[in-house]
Amino acid sequence: MDRTRPLTLLLAGVLAAGGLVSLTPVAQAADTELARNGGFESGLDGWSCTAGSGAVVASPVRSGTKALQATPAGSDHAKCSQTVTVKPNSAYTLSGWVRGSYVYLGASGTGTSDVSTWTQSASDWQKLNTTFTTGASTTSVTIYTHGWYGTGVYHADDVSLIGPGGDPVQIPATPTGLTAGSPTSTSVPLSWPAVAGATSYKVYRGGTLAGTATGTSYTATGLAPSTSYSFQVSAVNSAGESARSAAVSATTTSGGGGNPGGDLPAHALVGYLHASFANGSGYTRMADVPDSWDVINLAFGEPTSVTSGDIRFSLCPATECPNVESAADFKAAIKAKQAAGKKVLISIGGQNGQVQLSTTAARDTFVSSVSKIIDEYGLDGLDIDFEGHSLSLQTGDTDFRSPTSPVIVNLISAVKSLKAKYGSDFVLTMAPETFFVQLGYQYYGSGPWGGQDPRAGAYLPVIHALRDDLTLLHVQDYNSGSIMGLDNQYHSMGGADFHIAMTDMLLTGFPVAGNTERVFPALRPEQVAIGLPASTQAGNGHTTPSEVNKALDCLTKKTNCGTYQTHGTWPALRGLMTWSINWDRFNGWEFSRNFDSYGWS
Repeated sequence: MDRTRPLTLLLAGVLAAGGLVSLTPVAQAADTELARNGGFESGLDGWSCTAGSGAVVASPVRSGTKALQATPAGSDHAKCSQTVTVKPNSAYTLSGWVRGSYVYLGASGTGTSDVSTWTQSASDWQKLNTTFTTGASTTSVTIYTHGWYGTGVYHADDVSLIGPGGDPVQIPATPTGLTAGSPTSTSVPLSWPAVAGATSYKVYRGGTLAGTATGTSYTATGLAPSTSYSFQVSAVNSAGESARSAAVSATTTSGGGGNPGGDLPAHALVGYLHASFANGSGYTRMADVPDSWDVINLAFGEPTSVTSGDIRFSLCPATECPNVESAADFKAAIKAKQAAGKKVLISIGGQNGQVQLSTTAARDTFVSSVSKIIDEYGLDGLDIDFEGHSLSLQTGDTDFRSPTSPVIVNLISAVKSLKAKYGSDFVLTMAPETFFVQLGYQYYGSGPWGGQDPRAGAYLPVIHALRDDLTLLHVQDYNSGSIMGLDNQYHSMGGADFHIAMTDMLLTGFPVAGNTERVFPALRPEQVAIGLPASTQAGNGHTTPSEVNKALDCLTKKTNCGTYQTHGTWPALRGLMTWSINWDRFNGWEFSRNFDSYGWS
């Protein structure tokens, strides 16, 4: 991560702030202190810190007995803020005392030019000052402190905002007219009229907070089929939260889109079959795949070019795979597997199959070409194994709930078209890498200041938009760098701990890029399998059978958990995925035999 670029931008901001100083109007007689609890003597009262990053300490302090201590972690800069009522067209002076490296003080929502100032290094208390003038219709601003990437804790004390106070903000009225739309088997859309003065809304399910919305709609997800739910909504602003609305009830449907491919066994084994290529593991004929495997993903369907959307699949050529069966025998073997209750899917992508649906034409070609493969081989569905640079987020695409990047939007649309074509029995699975999913807890796209890898977390909008159509998500817990879990500790692949922490994130949900207003909702346990390599040759992060069993014990029985504390127990966890069936055969079927012998309960 190159820190020089953001610091250069911030230095420019400091120079701009310095230019404002000479233009600042003289303070008026009505000026007063507006910051609430600026000395932190009342704890964090009045302040909100991202991802639980802030705390009040007794030492060091600049004055009084308390000060703020905040700890940046990953992409979360430990921002602590409060919203203050102000008057339009008025001058304000913001100041505060800080300690630490790269500590910032600023104000946003001014209606003119938002301002910030910072210190590169303050070994002892250092005062920061900046000024601003509010816009013609500005009635509130947000003042804040924050740190920077990996620079350790910072401290702040005696934060002050001097200027004319605005009219007191009133708690908004209670929302009325809450309406539930047409449910699916796992979701209920909600909407309500806007409430004057509200800046956000809280949605409650069964009396428990389910989420927050900035607009007047919200979709409750992760619900159980054929179940009645009760919802309420409240309106929120800086003055507080209104009473909750009258409750509205809705009952989810019995099945279909929310549990596609629902005739899988309660605990399933998923494997990739090298059907179109050979490598050191050797070619395995479809008819020779053992009955242990419940879902067989044909690897791989690949595009004619990165942006064409034209997907092609053919069996491994005999020159490369001397024991390859004929196309007729391959198709017959697929039918035999299906007759035995197995699912056979076409997997699109892989390491070498970059797919970027950057245009609607590519989207439509993807749908037609994938349909042709499914129809020709009589397959049960689709596995999306987009890797590398297939998915990335454009600058400014910051909300996984409403993506705008064409490659994301077009992929979602294409899969929904395939689902509509083949109906509720269509099996949809995904095999993203941890970089595209769990890393989204820290980083999402290019980030608020740019400079981050735009692929970070890029699968999240796809998974979220298709969660009601999704049969299985089996993230690749291999070939991965260390990833931060919900305990804010980094976890490394190869042992039970990594699989426990990564799977817990999927089954618990998590704020994306540390933003508690944008929480990726939990998936249902029957939608989740753990992805592992079948042998040491198959990929980095091979996990021994004993460690695999520890992970399953912890997630399904809350035993053998080690130091990581899960947020629940999920006996309905669907199972395991591996790369690959071929490598498992090469390794004496160790992986599948261990799965078969595991004591599910």
